[in-house]
Amino acid sequence: MSGKNIFRTLVMVCAIAVLYALSSCGNGNGDYSDYHPDNDYAHMEGIEGTTLVIYSTLASSFTTPIINMFEERYGVTVELYQSSTAQTLARLHAESANPHADIMLGGNIFALTPHLELFEEFTSVNEAYMLPGHANSEGNITRLTTAGGVIIVNTSLAAGIEIRGYECLLNPALYGQIAIAYPSAAPLSFMHLVNQLYAMGSGNPHAGWEYVEQFIINTGGIILQNLDEVHTGVSGGDFIVGLTYDEAFFAYAETAPHVEMIYMYEGMVSAPTGISIVSGAVNREAAAVFINFITSYEIQAYMQANLHKRAAHSGVTADIPALNPAPDWLPANTAYILEHLNPWIEQFWDLWMAHN
Repeated sequence: MSGKNIFRTLVMVCAIAVLYALSSCGNGNGDYSDYHPDNDYAHMEGIEGTTLVIYSTLASSFTTPIINMFEERYGVTVELYQSSTAQTLARLHAESANPHADIMLGGNIFALTPHLELFEEFTSVNEAYMLPGHANSEGNITRLTTAGGVIIVNTSLAAGIEIRGYECLLNPALYGQIAIAYPSAAPLSFMHLVNQLYAMGSGNPHAGWEYVEQFIINTGGIILQNLDEVHTGVSGGDFIVGLTYDEAFFAYAETAPHVEMIYMYEGMVSAPTGISIVSGAVNREAAAVFINFITSYEIQAYMQANLHKRAAHSGVTADIPALNPAPDWLPANTAYILEHLNPWIEQFWDLWMAHN
């Protein structure tokens, strides 16, 4: 099978996974001036002793400590089922006539948006404190966390090379020294393509393709299968720089002290995950309390400080040094990116084949 056919197969196999990693920015006020911790969430009578069923796409290392805190504080028992985003959505559709779950925890906003009928309308008491571009504009998907693309740099190899953003990656000194993964095989790599198009096209993704072509040329024809290879390649000295995401970087940063993370000065398209109440939820009251709880300043700050998840709560962003500096978020249109998902991957691959 030719390289192009292999890539197109990956496009089909990974389309849902790519949706999992897409993002957008809309209008959000992020007003933190009237915030007070006591306003985060209120104790709701009548939920103690009930059982809350959560379908989660997130790792147990993230969910376990938060659920333990929730159970202890509210006297609610949580039944947790973990699976992939695609499998969770399929199960919710299969159970829609008789829902078992009360909450879907996780899944990217773009993966969730085509399935809005699965979720009830709900507005968190913390909605006013969401980051700009992280508003619950659909009415039934509350933003839980956000992530951002980053450049990782092997500082032992990059001496004398300025690396502040995408523009710096066109430096001839980096030819063949840039670790990237297939946009279709690694969803978060596709988000870097989206980010490059918007950032280097000054908000016009069509104008960003001139940069993408020059970037492809400077990779020297090297492309990897996944983000793990990006991380190991940069930390192991096979590449000077790589494209990944901040959450992925934090997972291995302690074992690679010579690798640093840089937010692109040109700006960043965010990748928020969501949390929603399942339509027809049996324990809707406890579900509402849980969403208010997990989006509160207290829990969002805990997530960012201890679980390497970037908070969607605007009050947390400037307070937790581990994830500073806060990036400049770029506006991007959800529907537009979804419409152009496959064409953009194809265009990337056509340019790749033309130069390699």
